[in-house]
Amino acid sequence: MTKTNSTATNLYCPKCGKTYDLSHQHQLCDCGSPLLVKYDLSKAASIVSKADIAGRPATLWRYKELLPVQEEENIVTLGEGLTPLLPLRKAGAAIDIENLLIKDEGIIPSGTFKARGAAVGVSRAKELGVRQLAMPTNGNAGAAWAVYSAKAGITATIVMPEDAPKITRNECAAAGADLFLVRGLISDCGKIVGKMVREQGIYDASTLKEPYRIEGKKTMGLEIAEQLDWRLPDVILYPTGGGVGIIGIYKALDELRQMGWVSGPLPRLVAVQAEGCKPIVDAFDKGEAESTFAKNSQTVAFGINVPKALGDFLVLDAIRKTKGSAVSVSDDEIISAVKTLAQSEGHFVCPEGAATYAAARKLREKGWIAKGERVVLLNTGAGIKYPDTLQVDVPYLDPL
Repeated sequence: MTKTNSTATNLYCPKCGKTYDLSHQHQLCDCGSPLLVKYDLSKAASIVSKADIAGRPATLWRYKELLPVQEEENIVTLGEGLTPLLPLRKAGAAIDIENLLIKDEGIIPSGTFKARGAAVGVSRAKELGVRQLAMPTNGNAGAAWAVYSAKAGITATIVMPEDAPKITRNECAAAGADLFLVRGLISDCGKIVGKMVREQGIYDASTLKEPYRIEGKKTMGLEIAEQLDWRLPDVILYPTGGGVGIIGIYKALDELRQMGWVSGPLPRLVAVQAEGCKPIVDAFDKGEAESTFAKNSQTVAFGINVPKALGDFLVLDAIRKTKGSAVSVSDDEIISAVKTLAQSEGHFVCPEGAATYAAARKLREKGWIAKGERVVLLNTGAGIKYPDTLQVDVPYLDPL
């Protein structure tokens, strides 16, 4: 067996501080908090360099020392990672942000950033001997975990709201997952998965109920740093539902700072939500440490329709520690942003990604984003995965 040189040492609870052994399956801490992976960052800095990483294949596994998989043979990959970080010159000029960039996750396997969490989460599940996993999903996470589980030989049980995008339903079915639909929200799906886990002993792959999805998501932060020659941007805007990505980006950049690979203040992180589902925004505005369940939530940006995130306290902590913010935008603003980015830049982004552009406009108008600052938007998926987002009347021509 070939070692990955992972410097992961243990799991720890960010609330109570209890630690857990990496060699066993773990879900939540005994206190109910999500668990995070701890690394020996001094060792990581001593055994790998920026130059080493630059010479490696263009996948997220180039950062293997900062990922939890121990053996190379357990890595389950479809070539995910190192998505482009591109300038938005026209779209940026339209909202007076001259140095606006987009991290485009739409070209990653399965078409969304969820592939990152699935790649690392499924790889660790395989390494720990998991044979069946279950998860609730708004669509894209279930699709990603279904295809990676198929490659790993793990049975995936996926439970999603009936209103989830049909294409994600088809992805799960094509990958052979056990798929179930629920007349309700993702929170209702979560309750059903919880019952399955308790009664059948299935591995719970729900958001932050296993510690490794976040490690895959954090590679977005590692890539942004590397792609900007290890000089961090001023602001990163992230569409926030469960919030794993923003937690992961913060974790990644903080680890790089501890390694001495980046310096100065971390980027101000912005959690972007829809007006129809904004529990993080409300909690941030009220100065609260956790959010309150958002009743009757609804938005065209289905992926961020999460009424209550398990890791909400970690999202709010990351925002506040970086002097960031939380912003909500309307569905009309989201649809307008989808059109603007497609027509001015050729980027057909998902509605969640478009929300970050609408939020950047608001923050620039308020002066919160200053003139000349470098701003990164996270587009979390391909627009073609949401075929019903735009309603278009197309005229017909008679054949000649």
